Amino acid sequence: MNKKQILFVPLLILLLAAYQTPGEINTDSDPAGSLFIIGGGSRTYEMVARMVEEAGLHNSGYTVILPMASAEPDSAIIWSGEQFFAQGLENVVGFNFLPDEKPPAEWIDSLRNASLIYISGGDQNRFMDIVLSTPIYDAIHEAYQNGAMIAGTSAGAAVMSEKMITGNELLYPEYRATFPVIESENLELAKGLGLLTTAIIDQHFVWRSRHNRLITAVLEYPKLPGIGIDESTAILVRGSHAEVIGVSQVLVYRNTKGSVKIQNDKLGGKNLSLDIFLPGEKFTIKP
Repeated sequence: MNKKQILFVPLLILLLAAYQTPGEINTDSDPAGSLFIIGGGSRTYEMVARMVEEAGLHNSGYTVILPMASAEPDSAIIWSGEQFFAQGLENVVGFNFLPDEKPPAEWIDSLRNASLIYISGGDQNRFMDIVLSTPIYDAIHEAYQNGAMIAGTSAGAAVMSEKMITGNELLYPEYRATFPVIESENLELAKGLGLLTTAIIDQHFVWRSRHNRLITAVLEYPKLPGIGIDESTAILVRGSHAEVIGVSQVLVYRNTKGSVKIQNDKLGGKNLSLDIFLPGEKFTIKP
């Protein structure tokens, strides 16, 4: 088996999709597509069913799984594919784009015309190292502009932001699942996919108690709200509107006054706000 790809659909389906002409992209308005951003953990049947429904996959189209964040991309394709098979879908394909290799043109065309692009968990930095400044990045954006749903879990959620939390601390080289302190010049951000430009996403949020990390983000980048999505929970984003889906909570920190103070490297701020949204609730994403 070629480890670059694992196909779950007949090759003919992909070839037909590859030669569809992409629609005209209008970057001056909200994208026609949607985002389904999952905070990691297990995904309930109902959550995946909503993803499939919103992507319109029972009517037509196909799904592309991008496993590059995973250390075991072939397994990530298989595990991710199973949740779509359970929904009765058949047109599912996985593309494991490799670093420092020219992306196959037929893969790029298929990615551009997908109805759902699903990004697996793993390491968001690994994913962006492969995707940034390549035709893969452009194809994901074209698909989103033209009406596709872009979904991701864990690392696949982190990459949605333009300013992406890498998971690393600048002052402490050893990885820690959460920040034990709120201090300046410690949070490392990198360029993500930029599908969501008006917020910073964090994941596994309540379960791993990542409040200090996101509070640091909104103190140092006050124009952007911080959205912490818990495990087994997602937000469905269309334009500037988000709906909570799943079993847990989504926390949104805002620093609308731009308050920040640094004292002995510790960060302070006043009048920050916190909203905790439950499944079924909706909120607006705005700076």
